[in-house]
Amino acid sequence: MMTERISSLKDYFFDGKHHTVRRTPQMLGLDTLAVSFSEQNLPASMRASMMLEAMLDAERAVIFDGEQIVATRTITSVPSIFTEGEWKKIKESHYLHENGMLSNISPNFGAILEEGLESRKQRFMDRAASADAEGKLFVSSVVKSIEALQKFIQKYESCAVGMGKHDLAQVLHNIRAEGAGTFHEALQLLRFVHYGLWASGCYHNTLGRFDQYMYPYYKRDIDAGRLSRDEAYELLQSFFLSCNKDSDLYPGMQQGDNGQSMVLGGRDRSGRSLFNELSGMCLEASYDLNLIDPKINLRVDSGTPLEVFKLGARLTERGLGFPQYDNDDVVIPGLMRLGYDEEDAYDYVVAACWEFIIPGKAMDIVNIGALSLAAVVSESVDKLGSFSSFNEYYDWLEQDIRRRCVELSKQFGNLYVVPAPLYSAFMDGTLERARDITVGGKYNNFGIHGTGIATAVDSLSAIKKYVFEQKSITVDELQAALDANFEGYEDIYRKLRFEAPKMGRDDDYADSLATKLLNSFAKGLEGLTNERGGIFRAGTGTAMYYISHAASLKATPDGRKAGEVLPANYSPSMFLRHNGPVSVMKSFAKPELDHAINGGPLTIELDDTIFRNEENLEKLAMLIRSYVILGGHQLQLNTLKKEDLLDAKVHPENHRNLIVRVWGWSGYFVELDECYQDHVINRIKYSI
Repeated sequence: MMTERISSLKDYFFDGKHHTVRRTPQMLGLDTLAVSFSEQNLPASMRASMMLEAMLDAERAVIFDGEQIVATRTITSVPSIFTEGEWKKIKESHYLHENGMLSNISPNFGAILEEGLESRKQRFMDRAASADAEGKLFVSSVVKSIEALQKFIQKYESCAVGMGKHDLAQVLHNIRAEGAGTFHEALQLLRFVHYGLWASGCYHNTLGRFDQYMYPYYKRDIDAGRLSRDEAYELLQSFFLSCNKDSDLYPGMQQGDNGQSMVLGGRDRSGRSLFNELSGMCLEASYDLNLIDPKINLRVDSGTPLEVFKLGARLTERGLGFPQYDNDDVVIPGLMRLGYDEEDAYDYVVAACWEFIIPGKAMDIVNIGALSLAAVVSESVDKLGSFSSFNEYYDWLEQDIRRRCVELSKQFGNLYVVPAPLYSAFMDGTLERARDITVGGKYNNFGIHGTGIATAVDSLSAIKKYVFEQKSITVDELQAALDANFEGYEDIYRKLRFEAPKMGRDDDYADSLATKLLNSFAKGLEGLTNERGGIFRAGTGTAMYYISHAASLKATPDGRKAGEVLPANYSPSMFLRHNGPVSVMKSFAKPELDHAINGGPLTIELDDTIFRNEENLEKLAMLIRSYVILGGHQLQLNTLKKEDLLDAKVHPENHRNLIVRVWGWSGYFVELDECYQDHVINRIKYSI
């Protein structure tokens, strides 16, 4: 339930009425700072702290009526600390990931909430005495950044006093220097820290294990009688609202792709469930607010009670596209297999979409590149005539995958990431090393997506069955049919598209090849290291590549025509004639996913008619649990009503709050580019 205060605030922010306080950097002269920095030849870390200071100094303190968790972005973007000429030189000699800024990692929020800003700043100041020249510069940048954030909080404190909001002013006064002492203070300090990361130009800033580091504050307040559950719930909803009011200003491939995810639940090393009362309240708050942020990941395992899955299923019924389910039984051993310490593996969180990272410790770049497995198989057709058996052909294909992985790994040398002193203040190890987190953390691994997995597997199945075993299609016929996009080869087209074995039908013929292919992909990256000494992690996600990789892919041996799309993430073909979601889940749980553990969920679209009664909601919860018990590593569900989606393309004004899961995040359908809208519309829908 929502109080009148929360309901009014939600409507106010959703309607964009708070946008009237926004200004551009150009209006404030912030866009000229890079030129000044360049003329003074300032080091990059000092530029970063000075830009943050200028940004927060220029920000207005705006408190809207009824707000309990404050801090609103009034400046629409963060200017670059480099001039165009400087960026050109950087790009000439370095590899840049995306826009060159720090992204997709998770700070140690729990430590900063407990310690507080003043203590953290003082510890860095103390470190300066024993640091080298580079370390002293880094420490100075960190201290300057923390002080800028403290001044910003003080600005809001003064605003609250001026408005007569003395309780809020006291909260702000306390958190400016000290760690959080109450649930309200913890939420408010988290908001400012999270806000500061965005204002420093970093993006896809995740919220980590929110229910774990926030629960002690909630529990103490409840036990001491300082808060009732209803009061705590309203504060929680206020924090969730704060994540949504400025999300349109956060960079991403599409609106909604902003990385504001949190992780709930999980188990510790003793097997104790960590799903607590606050975990359930977070799911409840998402259900009531019906907004895209924060995106929720639910850590589960084979022992997770059905009631927890039912809470998640309610959000699916709501149409939010989350929670995403992450299976501890697979993920934790998989991370340990890749070299993550057991303690860290048990503490994993999820990055912006679905990649697994370690909060406070990892400088992993989990989405640095992608290999189109569909293209690997498609381009191998020209070589088929050289082999006398499928095994001989596959041995060559595995070597080709390795060759491509080696070539891909060489693209990411001499990486440059813009220094992030404020982010570094909240990461483990940076104090001891007196070095920015952008030059490396405890873990420095790179993630490679494997796209078009089902298309590749289905193509391999058709090649194995019809070319090598039955010999009912010759190599020349297959090549000619693909070159002609199946025009004039209708019999071959029908056989490949509708009769050939497919991944997703619980058919061991195809599914065994999926296991083989994913193992080959993981093996292709095995032993490769990046310049920071990290490894390359194979994954089953696609990110946006499912669109771009499909565009350049000709007809494939699974019966897919040129121009037809690839499935998103770890999902069956878009034209699969399926036996229902159970067979799909069985197929996609068979491969040894702890070998390809960068992340990438089975994505299933559900027909909205399944939620017409409570019995089906429980069936869905049981279905999700079954996938986890089968050994599936990750799952996300989307509830679709095709008629609404089609109408939303024609009348977007009538469907502003229509939420869909895109690839690893939920967004408003009407804000998506048409290619992503059409992909969602054309996905297969399942009933239970």
